[in-house]
Amino acid sequence: MKALVKISLFASALLLGFNPAAGAAQNCAAHVAQWLDPSDSAVIAQPELLNRVAGKSIVLLGEVHDNRAHHRWQHSVMAALHSRNVKMLVGLEMVPRRLQYVLDDWSAGELDEAAFLEQVEWSTVWGYDPQMYLPLLYFARDNRLPVVALNVNSELVGKVGAGGWDALQESDREGVSDPAPASADYRRQLGELYAYKLTLYGRGDKAGSADRVPDLQEAMQSQAFANFVDAQLTWDRAMAEALATSHRLHPEALIIGVVGRGHLEYGHGIPHQLADLGIDDVAVLLPINADDDCAELQANLADAVFVVDTQTPAAPAARPRLGAMIENADDGVQVVDVETGSIAAASGLREGDIIRSAAGFDTTTTAALMEVIKRQAPGTWLPLGILRADAELEITARFPQTFE
Repeated sequence: MKALVKISLFASALLLGFNPAAGAAQNCAAHVAQWLDPSDSAVIAQPELLNRVAGKSIVLLGEVHDNRAHHRWQHSVMAALHSRNVKMLVGLEMVPRRLQYVLDDWSAGELDEAAFLEQVEWSTVWGYDPQMYLPLLYFARDNRLPVVALNVNSELVGKVGAGGWDALQESDREGVSDPAPASADYRRQLGELYAYKLTLYGRGDKAGSADRVPDLQEAMQSQAFANFVDAQLTWDRAMAEALATSHRLHPEALIIGVVGRGHLEYGHGIPHQLADLGIDDVAVLLPINADDDCAELQANLADAVFVVDTQTPAAPAARPRLGAMIENADDGVQVVDVETGSIAAASGLREGDIIRSAAGFDTTTTAALMEVIKRQAPGTWLPLGILRADAELEITARFPQTFE
């Protein structure tokens, strides 16, 4: 989603109440494959936990979008809950409402995998590796479970981020009702994220420059921050409404929501909007990684957390990697972070750079850039058109002879 990608990418760093690098990290490693109560890190027996949440109206399963272990966990939880309540419906953040008909065709078995990914516009609308999500989609289809699109078009969120919710015409709101205001805690957490963005991008002309590190309170009083909060609330409200509608249409079904964890933590985001819509019978379940610090868990983080082993048994096939974290921007693809020792670092790519073209192709979205990178063969060079401050540059990313 435009301008808000890092809500999910940085959820565990900025919105989560513990530090994965903190000292007692071995505490979570000792609890791999166990459910924990975040209030005291006590182990919860899986049958007890699942029996309890299976009786809820809505169960929200969080994720970090590019974490394969999180998706494996979602799949296993979904299957376990389905064994307790076969009347189930699955809601996906990854698909906007306008593409609901594609999900219907998939669930009905009318589309093969390739046709589904093309028609649901996966590479442009979502962009993350579909192989991480397809097990969930196949589970739904194999069990003839309805799948519901929870999201709205990214253009709507982008408009709110640019001008605020109140500036939108009713006809532009895609049927989304007025969001419930953010709590003070949610505003503070979003403020920390917003201030972090400013440290990367500056205030418009010198992205990431040291003399532009923002004051948090000052940043939170700006109109730009108010619009940023409105955009996040729009996103939360839209998905909460889709879940609430599904509950009203299927009151006996267990509604499963698969969404980024930044929309769920501490009862903010979607749970807060569901409560405003009159639905409190909700459970939030989150995965945490084995190298996270269980001593830093906070009581109101979620109803329960599950410690996942982040090691992938079978690594995906080697493929070209630029080694930079990116997000959509108004005039191209913005570099959020550059990995030390990566191809991006060796080429001279910097945080705050905007990639406008790759191999002569315009890169207006992250999906467009990733598509070009995926086509790179070992040992080839990739010219990148860069906007850095006010200067237009061309740098060359040199890919190694083999991909690891």
